[in-house]
Amino acid sequence: MSARPHRFSISLPTGDRHRAMSFYRAVFDLELIGEPDAEGIPEPLQFRLGEGLLLTLIPRGGLAGVLGERDLAPSDRSECVFGHTVSTRAEVDQLVARICDAGGSVLTEAALEDWGYTVLCADPDGHAWQITAEASFPR
Repeated sequence: MSARPHRFSISLPTGDRHRAMSFYRAVFDLELIGEPDAEGIPEPLQFRLGEGLLLTLIPRGGLAGVLGERDLAPSDRSECVFGHTVSTRAEVDQLVARICDAGGSVLTEAALEDWGYTVLCADPDGHAWQITAEASFPR
């Protein structure tokens, strides 16, 4: 018997579902799943990241209920970093501009590292995203 799931879901807390929905649509052009409710937001708020992989944005209080006795990390602390790889340095810079325009922020300035051209950004709820053009890609 296989324990392999047919779908993975990454759940992130958000302080503002509408802001989070707007951010992820504007920055990453993700496919929204479900029909919008009266407020214009699907319930649950989910995006398809790829085949069998979903991003779910849950109100902070709702996620705290799921976690039970465990504390939710404050929005100024990152417990993980999400990676997004693009092909060129120009694409990194363009994506960073979209992140900032959509309400996100730059945590570390873009720099050329051994592994590629990279920058660390955050969404409006403080979730960290590393945007990279790998060294093996054209620069």
